[in-house]
Amino acid sequence: MPKKERCIILIDGSNFYFKLKDLQLHNLLCFNFSEFAQKLLNSNTFIQGTYYIGKVRTNGTEKMKKLQSNQQKLFSHLKKQKFHYSLGYLLKSGDRMHEKGVDVNIAVDILVATYENQCDKIILVSSDTDLLPAVEKAQEKGKIVEYVGFSHMPSTAMKNNCSQSTFLKKEDILPFITSSK
Repeated sequence: MPKKERCIILIDGSNFYFKLKDLQLHNLLCFNFSEFAQKLLNSNTFIQGTYYIGKVRTNGTEKMKKLQSNQQKLFSHLKKQKFHYSLGYLLKSGDRMHEKGVDVNIAVDILVATYENQCDKIILVSSDTDLLPAVEKAQEKGKIVEYVGFSHMPSTAMKNNCSQSTFLKKEDILPFITSSK
């Protein structure tokens, strides 16, 4: 019987949201993160799950108040699902918002988990190649890094540089969508 690996699951929130949006499955308040984690673990031991996202700050407009309220609901939902969340921030540039600090938070957590021996395996739900230096260092130190991407938009660089890869299709995600809230 193979040894159970101690696993952490790191989800790049924006990356995850937009991949789900492409599949028309983007209501995160209807997503069962706990069951999703169990599927990804494949009978290994769950140490911790973290969802990374830029924090919405309101500027007083109704649109931003609504975004902030929805994000607070997401935080409550994640807590109920036994997931932590880690915050970067959002920077407005012209008419668009850009996340800042999220990739750094993920990379730091990969390295902390590696150097503090918090896990045997890092399950990374992100196609962001900015994370590759941290991934490579974790693997040099003997950690397994599994890239979890989406079959409709996989990252070849992540696939080629991680220990393992899993590609999700819409039908793989559907069981984790609960009724609308």
